Amino acid sequence: MAKAKNNFFRNMVNDIGDIDTHIMDDGLNSSEFTGTIDTGSYILNAAISGSIYGGVPDNKIIAIAGETATGKTFFVLGIVKRFLDDNPEAGVIYYDTEAAVTKAMMVDRGIDTSRVIVSEQTTVQGFRTHVMRTLDKYIANDVSTRPPMMIVLDSLGMLSTEKEISDIGEGKDARDMTRAQLIRGTFRALSLRIAKARSPMLITNHTPGLKYAASQIVMLSKKKDRVGTDVVGNIIHCKMYKSRFTKENKMVDVRLSYDTGLDRYYGLLELAEKYNLIKKVATRYELPDGSKVFAKQILEDPDKYFTKEFLDALDVFAGQEFKYGRAEVGSESMNNDEE
Repeated sequence: MAKAKNNFFRNMVNDIGDIDTHIMDDGLNSSEFTGTIDTGSYILNAAISGSIYGGVPDNKIIAIAGETATGKTFFVLGIVKRFLDDNPEAGVIYYDTEAAVTKAMMVDRGIDTSRVIVSEQTTVQGFRTHVMRTLDKYIANDVSTRPPMMIVLDSLGMLSTEKEISDIGEGKDARDMTRAQLIRGTFRALSLRIAKARSPMLITNHTPGLKYAASQIVMLSKKKDRVGTDVVGNIIHCKMYKSRFTKENKMVDVRLSYDTGLDRYYGLLELAEKYNLIKKVATRYELPDGSKVFAKQILEDPDKYFTKEFLDALDVFAGQEFKYGRAEVGSESMNNDEE
């Protein structure tokens, strides 16, 4: 009887003949994503996706928000680099609304600038028109032949409106009350288009005032990282302000070094200790083999201590720590290796 019912509804979908209507079990709906993009930090990957091997879903809008100078652009550039490195044919459309990102900045971070298109839009309307045309042209190509694409908006907060620019030109100082509505309308249209294109979008913004625009929002704040009296970087607090795939309000710390960039392993020791993979004994960590070492030693030579076996075990606990329910860690929907 159940099979007969299934056949009835499958036949009904076939008769409707709408390419946007599917049986959920077929996994053809636009909400499904085929992989994730590594952020460059294992612990941030876990907070976003529930797996240290995961990261940003490849067809969602993700926002990196926070006050000025918290490293939003640096985080985005790190994800851009990883995306281009992992996908040799891929390209990035980078909407730079602050005229802040130079070719030298990208080159210094190892980004292949020959695969980055920069667009300098000044208004919400201009951005909306340009990105929709870009997505339409991209979607018009067969999915089997088009290369992977990522879109970056850095930043949403700097986009003006045509009315605001007109008012400034006329010497008016009235606030444009239409801006918020324009932004909402833009992202209502963009969300499904982005999912259909299977092209992730990263947005930076100064505040979390874009809750309606993104599937996930990572809020950044920071404190200085010191060695003695010298400031050598920042410890960035990353709070999942909004998340559809992991628990909201979870916070992790990542380390951003002025010399070496984002520390891939920072934050893993605390997770390992919480789930008894290692044990804190006074000022040192006791490892599974019984040896005792300082945290500084581990982080200075992470490849020696964070073996594949250790990371695999930690990934199981990352799923328990960050995922909703009892979803199985490492499933093909969240694990890059499966892709």
